[in-house]
Amino acid sequence: MRLEKIRELYKRKLIDIDSVLSLLKDNWTIVVGMTPMEPKMFLRNLHKTQANGLEVYTCLNTEPYEFCSNPKYFERFYNYSWFFGPYNRKSSRNTFYVPNNLHQAGTNLIDSSHINVFVGVASPMDAKGFFTLSASVVYEKDVLENADIVILEVNPKAPRTHGDTQIHITDVDYLIEVDYDLPRAELLEPTDIEKKIAENIVELIEDGSTIQLGIGGIPNAVAKFLANKKDLGVHTEMFTESMIDLFESGVINNKKKTLWNGKFVCTFAYGSERMYKFVDDNPSVLFLRGRYVNDPYVISQNEKMVSINTALMVDLTGNVCSEALGTTHYSGTGGQLDTHRGAVKSKGGKGIIAMRSTAKDGQVSTIVPLLPQGSPITVPRQELDYVVTEWGAVKLRGLPVRKRALALISVAHPDFRETLLQEAKKLGII
Repeated sequence: MRLEKIRELYKRKLIDIDSVLSLLKDNWTIVVGMTPMEPKMFLRNLHKTQANGLEVYTCLNTEPYEFCSNPKYFERFYNYSWFFGPYNRKSSRNTFYVPNNLHQAGTNLIDSSHINVFVGVASPMDAKGFFTLSASVVYEKDVLENADIVILEVNPKAPRTHGDTQIHITDVDYLIEVDYDLPRAELLEPTDIEKKIAENIVELIEDGSTIQLGIGGIPNAVAKFLANKKDLGVHTEMFTESMIDLFESGVINNKKKTLWNGKFVCTFAYGSERMYKFVDDNPSVLFLRGRYVNDPYVISQNEKMVSINTALMVDLTGNVCSEALGTTHYSGTGGQLDTHRGAVKSKGGKGIIAMRSTAKDGQVSTIVPLLPQGSPITVPRQELDYVVTEWGAVKLRGLPVRKRALALISVAHPDFRETLLQEAKKLGII
């Protein structure tokens, strides 16, 4: 297709936000890009549409958008979310969780619902007519391929990325030109407790391992303590700032990976302006669909794969809860079970659940006799591998419940060990 034709198509498909809102019809299902690629122009104005009964699928909202946070609009919209963040928790009266494992989030929705509209964010079009979906292809590309209408907010600040992110102008129905900063994840400085947890985790990571790190104090602390490791690789759902530091220091080089040798593999990136600039037009960072990156079978093909995830609590038999406090939803499963399963199945791999031994300023133990009523199990006990706290690391895979309970009590906070021991006896666990 000639450049003139491409430019003509672009101009023909360019519309404003009011025109987009007028397209929407009652009871339609709308899916938007996740977190770093939230279409902010669309979401900030969605409440102005005349349509009612709209079902809007989001993931980790980064703003308190009117349509899902203002009670005035609660009867007109349903916000369904694959992962809760602070704003979802605050508006939980109108936001409903979608149980999922990350690698199946998009495909399960496609199988269960008719998708009327996909709205995402893209980097500017090139001379051949291609945009990229920029910093996230968790579910976005699968969904847009199955949506009736595809709308993209074209943002010059969205990095142009490599991998399975390209979309041609002929596959887009409407375009909105925007220019806003991408959402940024705060780089948290680890606490002393998180540093101690990280030290215990790093002892489990061998040279030549492929790692998956998340976001937060503990993963950031782990990165800081990996300085003496060699030849690490990355296969992760989320590309983070700490991975750049490790790459620049030579700790990460991706040379020993058994899958996608020499490449970072991720399905989305969320971080600072520095991080977005790093992934921009960087052929060493591959953004691939979440259904591939987080497939446990795919993950397991990386030898010495190490997954590091955090949790809210674990019971004495090894059931891990990472997403809710009883029936109060807090976050989501995300890719935790995906990556844990993949790492455990990897040759020489390790699945690590890391957490502080206490919560609420030391008032309660995060290792508990039983999970609170209504708590979802994120990693079931039959799949749990390692648990790490500031008091040590224990391997639970293959252990009977008696030995599991004793091992977990050994890494609980000393203030709670005797109580946990007595409760375990009452429950007949030991």
